[in-house]
Amino acid sequence: MASQALYPECSSSQSTDGNFSAQSLTFKQRHIGPDSHYVKKMLGVLEVKTLDDLIDKVIPPNIRLNRFLQLPTALSEYAALGNLKNIAAQNQVFRSFIGMGYYQCIIPAVIQRNILENPGWYTAYTPYQPEIAQGRLEALLNFQTMIIDLTGLEIANASLLDEGTAAAEAMNMSYGATKHKTHNFFVSQDCHPQTIDVLQTRARPLGINIIIGNHITFDFSQPIFGAVLQYPASDGSIYKYHVFIEQAHAEGALVTVAADPLSLTLLEPPGEFGADIAVGSTQRFGSPMGYGGPHAGYFATKEKYKRQVPGRVVGVSKDTHGNIAYRLSLQTREQHIRREKATSNICTAQVLLAVIASMYAVYHGAAGLKVIALEIHQHTVTLAEGLKQLGYNITNKYFFDTLRVDLGPRSVKDILAACKLKKINLRLFSDSSVGISLDETTTIKDIEDLLGIFAGNSHTPSRKLLPPQLPLEISRTSNYLTHPVFNSYHSETELLRYLHKLELKDLSLTTSMIPLGSCTMKLNATSEMMPVTWPEFSNIHPFAPQSQTKGYQVIFQQLENWLAEITGLAGVSLQPNAGSQGEYAGLLVIRKYNESRREGHRNICLIPTSAHGTNPASAVMCGMKVVPVACDNGGNIDIDDLKAKAEKHSRELAALMVTYPSTHGVFEVAIQEICGVIHDHGGQVYMDGANMNAQVGLCRPGDIGADVCHLNLHKTFCIPHGGGGPGMGPIGVAIHLKPFLPGHSIVEIGDELSMGTVSSAPWGSSSILLISWMYIVMMGADGLTDATKVAILNANYIAKRLESYYPVLYKGTNGLVAHECILDLRSFKKSAGVEIDDVAKRLMDFGFHAPTVSWPVAGTIMVEPTESESLPELERFCEAMITIRKEISEIESGKVDVEDNLLKNAPHTATNLLTAKWNHPYSREQAAYPLPWVKNNKFWPAVGRVNAAFGDRNFICSCIPMETYSQE
Repeated sequence: MASQALYPECSSSQSTDGNFSAQSLTFKQRHIGPDSHYVKKMLGVLEVKTLDDLIDKVIPPNIRLNRFLQLPTALSEYAALGNLKNIAAQNQVFRSFIGMGYYQCIIPAVIQRNILENPGWYTAYTPYQPEIAQGRLEALLNFQTMIIDLTGLEIANASLLDEGTAAAEAMNMSYGATKHKTHNFFVSQDCHPQTIDVLQTRARPLGINIIIGNHITFDFSQPIFGAVLQYPASDGSIYKYHVFIEQAHAEGALVTVAADPLSLTLLEPPGEFGADIAVGSTQRFGSPMGYGGPHAGYFATKEKYKRQVPGRVVGVSKDTHGNIAYRLSLQTREQHIRREKATSNICTAQVLLAVIASMYAVYHGAAGLKVIALEIHQHTVTLAEGLKQLGYNITNKYFFDTLRVDLGPRSVKDILAACKLKKINLRLFSDSSVGISLDETTTIKDIEDLLGIFAGNSHTPSRKLLPPQLPLEISRTSNYLTHPVFNSYHSETELLRYLHKLELKDLSLTTSMIPLGSCTMKLNATSEMMPVTWPEFSNIHPFAPQSQTKGYQVIFQQLENWLAEITGLAGVSLQPNAGSQGEYAGLLVIRKYNESRREGHRNICLIPTSAHGTNPASAVMCGMKVVPVACDNGGNIDIDDLKAKAEKHSRELAALMVTYPSTHGVFEVAIQEICGVIHDHGGQVYMDGANMNAQVGLCRPGDIGADVCHLNLHKTFCIPHGGGGPGMGPIGVAIHLKPFLPGHSIVEIGDELSMGTVSSAPWGSSSILLISWMYIVMMGADGLTDATKVAILNANYIAKRLESYYPVLYKGTNGLVAHECILDLRSFKKSAGVEIDDVAKRLMDFGFHAPTVSWPVAGTIMVEPTESESLPELERFCEAMITIRKEISEIESGKVDVEDNLLKNAPHTATNLLTAKWNHPYSREQAAYPLPWVKNNKFWPAVGRVNAAFGDRNFICSCIPMETYSQE
């Protein structure tokens, strides 16, 4: 259905007397790159009269949405921010002393302004192209070093999604690493309840039996393959776990310790008392609570388990000139390679939040962190002594920042009523005890208020700050954060310069388009980002009473309704905090639905061979067996193969996982028939929403036949990629699956039939949902639809411009693509010795990030320009690709050496070009400025081509000694 005019009459026109009649551009026009003139020009190149004519040729008519989306009328940026301010005012920001792994913290202003609020950091992509990501990679290496030092273990990854899912990854790793015959896994009753919930959800489909109990009294006659302990315990108690760990090891089990990293500046680290794995959250290292996220979880373990570590690990290598260079290491575990054999479906990290945490440690250093921890502990000691003077019993023998208080004759109701008057939240353990967790924002005034609440009509005890009370037997004696990076940038001037130096090493959307297929690197508008740090949203604890979070509830309800309308599905859960978690949650919903119908035997998941690698990994994690479905020469699902396998596995068929438009970048005309085949055999259709940027407003998964669809909000709905995270992966489901959506035991959401809990917080990374809310509000139905149309237009324009230079591998029935196109470079290996990486690295010399390389087809690149890029930017990219093709032609003709050429030596660094000796058969200018416009805004890669093989042979995943740099 045709939308309203893409561009209304000229938004600001000059009258004959020279005055302007002002009509400001709408947000839609700010977001969508090409203006009406450029749209017309591109349509001319495609030989199509109108944008709607193009869409009619691209999308099969039988799946088109023949009405407008039922969404609110678009608002201006100013009006949308004003509306959101009014909604924010419905939240009540109490002082939260709830704890449970979430704390108020002080975000150093230099970090907030220069990382969290800086598009140079938050619009970068995952550092798969390391030469143009050295800044983020260095910051992540700092993060890994920080975690290694604090935990006392040997290796750490570059972050996970949150503490609960990190613990679940540890359980999975232990299960695989021990190769134990038992399925029993011990979970201490002193773990945070949300962690226990996530563990139970993760365990069920794998047949793991969770044993929740007391680590002190646990009987090891029950065999276990692993265990999780909390340190300090959820109620604040500090236990010596040495005996338990020794007994577990004697039984061949691995022990995971979920540890608060700030406490580890004062307490004996897990690695020193025998832990095999340490997990936790770095939220209190400079990330706001945000009603649940995003926050960087961490994962550390022993060197011998490095091949089993989930997620990403940054390592140290060298470039072609012998300079130190960073890269993502151990990539053989990536899901796109191992697929159903992957040990985890995690393909992302919380990069932006990990960078913040690392810089928090860099800014404060070891001494500064210890001061913060000591002050928190002293405040807690002071509070404990005051409560004892008032006659209350503190159940913790040893504690760091959390107390469990027995109320005695005092009623919980009275305490909570007094708390409400002071706008204070405590943790409720039972009808007779409460918990109080202090943090770095706690002041003597807070302690005075807390004691006043418990004193009632009694005299408030002295508030004099008391000395620490941690005995030597549990205290840390080893050093940490000794590397110069943690001891050099303690003034704001020095940190500012360090952050800026790293930022300049990274290519982000502030530099140029990032044309990655299936990743949708579109504009992340400033107005969308601003509310994330508003205190009305950022300073709320995820387990605060819902009576205090009415503003958030409005956002959730509206966003769920809008996403349901956009997808054509009946129910939405916002809990999954990454696309991988969305896949996992969606498949668990299907599993739970089948079990409710007494068809739990359905465990076959059909997956096309072109699918995202996370698809088969997610299916295996849900206890399903993966059966691949072939694709035909056009990149479409082979219908005959699908029918044959659906028939063969009819009784056991659980689901088909399908991406639409396909991973090959086309709208498959048979998609409804495909869905029908699955439904005819009693299966459910799971649609991977990675390519929703080609559907919004034009067609809907629910109408097509999908029963479940996850949405990558960090793609289609403008949450920035953050250099590799955060993300959000909500799921939409059909009406019959709605009762099985994720639930949560602490903040009661979900039906009694819920499939369980998939993230630590009830609504995942709540604070960044504001970004998608703003995007939808400012675009409106018309704007969202037009964005989809232009995304398809831009992709087809690039395909048309480049098809005479590079074959377009797959096209739809009318010779057009969807929102992305695959360019075939495979012939160049034979004709010129040019590999796909050579083209990717040469693009850096033009100031571009490479498209997606060698996926979904090896030797190809997948290009997705998004709707945000203007025609001049598209032309620059096309000119770069055409110039590279000419450079390849010179190799093919023998004019240029096969080994010593512009592509093989790319990228070219400033240092490399400024050497006195120049022995290459091309000029320095050709290397650095391949086209005239490159001179106007040159982006210099920080290092030459990184030697991956060297990094694999010499694995280092923490900061290297400074003298190594001087040697280089």
